[in-house]
Amino acid sequence: MPHFIIECSQDILQQKAPDEIMDAVYSVAESAGLFAMNDIKVRLQPYQYYRLGEHKNNFLHVFGYIMQGRSTEQKTNLSKQISTQLTELLPDISFLSVSICEFEAATYSNKALINPENKNHDRHFGL
Repeated sequence: MPHFIIECSQDILQQKAPDEIMDAVYSVAESAGLFAMNDIKVRLQPYQYYRLGEHKNNFLHVFGYIMQGRSTEQKTNLSKQISTQLTELLPDISFLSVSICEFEAATYSNKALINPENKNHDRHFGL
């Protein structure tokens, strides 16, 4: 936790390397001070087939999924910082957007939470 999933048109990867794009998102998330060290996960999924509006060439969208508990201001700031960083990296992109959504703690599970030795229900147990 958190997960940042980058979806983009295939041609974006001709402008910048996948690692450069993922590193930009990772560095913003890391510097935000909202997440535990080594918890941030970033993935990138390019699309070969897509349809956009007239005269629009490409797109990139970041889906950020974070654990509930951050303020609206913190989520807004995170979204804007990611948008700013990626706009600087890809200034000629047709569509660039970011959305931050929350996981509900009550319905979230992971490997650490189901570990029988994790008596305190710490989602970072064993990391």
